[in-house]
Amino acid sequence: MATNRETPIQIRKEEFKKIGYQLIDAVADFFDTIEEKPVTTGESPRQLQTIIGTQSIPEEGKSVEEILTKATDLLFNHSLFNGHPKFFGYITSSPAPIGALADLLAAAVNPNVGANSLSPIATEIEKQTVKWLAELIGVSPNYGGLLVSGGNMANFTAFLAARTAKAPKTIKEEGMATVAQQLTVYCSKTTHTWIDKAAVLFGLGTNAIRWIPTDSQNKMDNNVLEQTIKADLANECQPIMVIGTAGDVSTGAVDNLKGIASICQAYDLWFHIDGAYGIPAAVIPELNDVFEGIQAADSIALDPHKWLYSPLEAGCTLVKNPNHLLETYSSHPVYYNFSTTDEVPALNYYEYGFQNSRGFRALKVWLTLQQVGQRGYIKMIGEDIALSKLLFDLANKHSELEAITQNLSIATFRYIPLDYRPATEEETDYLNRLNESLLNELQQGGQVFLSNAIVNGAYCLRACIVNFRTSKKDIEEIIAIIVDEGRKKHNQLLTKID
Repeated sequence: MATNRETPIQIRKEEFKKIGYQLIDAVADFFDTIEEKPVTTGESPRQLQTIIGTQSIPEEGKSVEEILTKATDLLFNHSLFNGHPKFFGYITSSPAPIGALADLLAAAVNPNVGANSLSPIATEIEKQTVKWLAELIGVSPNYGGLLVSGGNMANFTAFLAARTAKAPKTIKEEGMATVAQQLTVYCSKTTHTWIDKAAVLFGLGTNAIRWIPTDSQNKMDNNVLEQTIKADLANECQPIMVIGTAGDVSTGAVDNLKGIASICQAYDLWFHIDGAYGIPAAVIPELNDVFEGIQAADSIALDPHKWLYSPLEAGCTLVKNPNHLLETYSSHPVYYNFSTTDEVPALNYYEYGFQNSRGFRALKVWLTLQQVGQRGYIKMIGEDIALSKLLFDLANKHSELEAITQNLSIATFRYIPLDYRPATEEETDYLNRLNESLLNELQQGGQVFLSNAIVNGAYCLRACIVNFRTSKKDIEEIIAIIVDEGRKKHNQLLTKID
């Protein structure tokens, strides 16, 4: 038998270097020319299936250079580019180039960051990353936590820890059937849909959610919150947690977190902050008042792949007392031999969350935090906010646009035809249909990518700027694009009505 095993999956050193250099060159060119490309090609699933081809899995393998060249062409010429300077849809940032290199490096070593013995240096890097993220947003570096896939999982991880901490202690062994009182949770009506999923997945049911109305600034009405908690206590329910939002997905509004913290303290409730999008803005000193109260949070969700410019996937759960994570997720089956010879017990991340096998997500965040530094984030996040305000102001001044809201780096507005101001319900409905149709056109057209928000019944165009490539020039150009396409869509709809 040969000393060295030959397998079809190996790539010899010289070939790996040649192909790797070609790929790095292609990625560098892509980064350098991304603004010259359309944001999206708008191709249909059927068109893309035709481009990929519908052949069966190959019986024989192909050359690495051939298949990687094809894959590069597919991704660089048939994708939606959230790194494009005119991509403002949903909340996905331009990925930091160092993050792309980090993912390559992490994949090469392939540590399983579920147990310290399987990932000794990766575990320490993740611990430091969690500490730095806590410091960046202005809470104690003693918060513990872990990196997860994104906002849903970051919030789920905290939600289950809150349920374990505040529900009857028998719940882990005997389940929800033994809970005598209805467990209730509280959040604003603008809270992301993850809360519905969490209530279902973790046994409370959606009837346990108390949707608190918002005030004129789209913030949770804390007076109604406290009244609702009191009513539930009188009705023999068991309130367990309140969820504050630091940057709601539609308008970017930040709840009165200090007020929520006081209510949670008064009624012994878990205080969770969904800061998946907005809480990195707490790094800006001028926004200290906006984020006052975050230091009291029992848990915080944030997504580095949103406003810290990390490539997907990178979410994070921070918990003030990390023992709550251990109490919720830790287990010690006989087939785990993750011992340590150190006097300090090793941190095994499988005991902190849902996953056992975990990729090395922290590396790209850790490297970017070092490259950018706190001052760099203050600069970039501040510029994103300023560009959002510029967009709002330009829309406000334009005779065919109506500016609606602006918070953090999210602006909402809508197209209104010249001299058209709705006076009837039918005319209001037409404006909603017009803007929805306009958004669909913009999302397929490739010039700019926006998303939508419903604000006080108005269907709005929504721009979320978490993009280090976006400039003042891009903002000025999209105003012209939106108005031009709005006029065309208005004429098309009028023709159909006639």
